[in-house]
Amino acid sequence: MSFTENATSEPVAPALLSPSVIQQLWQAARAAHGKAYAPYSRYSVGVAVLDEHDVIHSGCNVENAAYPQGWCAEASALGALVMSGSRRVRGVLVVGTGGSWITPCGGCRQKLREFSDPDCAIISANLDALGPVHSMAQLLPHSFGPEHLNNL
Repeated sequence: MSFTENATSEPVAPALLSPSVIQQLWQAARAAHGKAYAPYSRYSVGVAVLDEHDVIHSGCNVENAAYPQGWCAEASALGALVMSGSRRVRGVLVVGTGGSWITPCGGCRQKLREFSDPDCAIISANLDALGPVHSMAQLLPHSFGPEHLNNL
């Protein structure tokens, strides 16, 4: 089923990931969070993405004094995924701190959309607890994706 087939239907439920995979994603995202370079905002983010081969790729945010030249944790993780030869994201876990659950920013939602299905699970977490789970379609409804360019 394509992303566009779901664009007008009811919200898509997140894909189920096993508890052991979620724990592995959480561990990888927490480790990435600890490596973030965030001297300006002091807001560290770590992300782990599960690819189509059940391999986990992680990334952290990297800030730069010349805003907005830094990059988000999701972009780092997707870069690692693509460099490994993978092309699909089956699940994402985002770790942040600051008192509320973190989800990918708008730009990163679009980046993740490029490589995921509508039911891809996006899990929010902090260093101590897992939080809400959303599907890609819930976080980026009626989105633009590769299939929109198929007729060009």
